[in-house]
Amino acid sequence: MSDFRVRTDLALEAREYMEETDEEIRGVKVEESFQEETDIRITKVIIETKNGAKAMGKPIGTYITLEAPNMIVPDEDYHREISLELAKQIRELIPDSNKEQSILAVGLGNREVTPDSLGPQVMGNLLITRHIVKEYGKAAYGTDKIHLVSSIVPGVMAQTGMDTSEIIRGIIKETSPDVLVVVDALAARSTKRLNRTIQITNTGIHPGSGVGNHRKALTEETLGIPVIAIGVPTVVDAATIVNDAIDNMTNSMSELNNMYVTPKDIDETVKNIGFTISEALNIALEI
Repeated sequence: MSDFRVRTDLALEAREYMEETDEEIRGVKVEESFQEETDIRITKVIIETKNGAKAMGKPIGTYITLEAPNMIVPDEDYHREISLELAKQIRELIPDSNKEQSILAVGLGNREVTPDSLGPQVMGNLLITRHIVKEYGKAAYGTDKIHLVSSIVPGVMAQTGMDTSEIIRGIIKETSPDVLVVVDALAARSTKRLNRTIQITNTGIHPGSGVGNHRKALTEETLGIPVIAIGVPTVVDAATIVNDAIDNMTNSMSELNNMYVTPKDIDETVKNIGFTISEALNIALEI
């Protein structure tokens, strides 16, 4: 299995894989912390150099991972604790988060495919303010300082005939947001991280890359504004499951390479996680 490389969107797992294969990691800094009272582990992977980016297979930038084993449990109090911590981490990545800004939130994915519906689920519970402020002013919210929040669920190319980046660029041109926040489903290497892990990064996102469907990147370089990406692994590459379980099934890898597995209770899980992330964004975007 030496020629089999795991497929993952998580920088944390990419770093773990390199450690397992004894590959030297240069230009990558790692910070870890664990909150015993909430059972939340936070790992910050900072890729600082081009060599580090090449080794990790990820762009230069900061990747913050929250691991909460009980995130799949429908406990409102615990999900609130996750939202509060996630909001804190999001605010750290948004440039000038205390300054009044225009924020465009994008929910990537397909509403009709549950494992890929996280983005649309989050947008459905987001507090949208832009239209109200533009019509009635900030007094409508009883404040003199508020972010102008708008959102869009652009769908997928099979539904629209357009690449997501084309839609987003058009909206940015018309509405001139200061920051883009993108939410998408990811792919993980390990089944233990399915629906239990949230990754936040300031490097943007490549829509569809988690399942090998590469589209034009949504990054600061391509869009001209900072892009904060939030994702949760809802699927795992079937080949990695076999690889973890049986190391001598080399011939089966090519057959499984384009298959992805998701938990059977994914419907309710994605709904709950989507609400948790939207609550975190609502908190993070308060001034």
